[in-house]
Amino acid sequence: MKRLLSIVTILGLTGLGLSLSATAQNQPAQSQTSAGQAQQQPVDTQSARAFEGKITKAGDKLVLQESSTQQAYQLDDQDKAKRFEGKKVKITATMDPNTNTLHVVDIAPVER
Repeated sequence: MKRLLSIVTILGLTGLGLSLSATAQNQPAQSQTSAGQAQQQPVDTQSARAFEGKITKAGDKLVLQESSTQQAYQLDDQDKAKRFEGKKVKITATMDPNTNTLHVVDIAPVER
């Protein structure tokens, strides 16, 4: 009887050990999945900022020639920019650094 009780106890402890081992192996995989999901979600950290310069033509498109850096930026909203062609303006926009395009939020003339 003692022998049977010892065997049952050993089997029970072995089963508990296997269960704990399986749980420990699954947790890192779940953590990696959670981290992977966090990396896949887009993070929009870019906020609009002000750009000052003159609206000019570059080929058939209107661009902003920034005053301080002389950098030319493409404008995504040609209709808004058309009213200000040849004028100094302040544009509130976000910039796409890959295409050097300003996503226009607002355009206002600069007071002289």
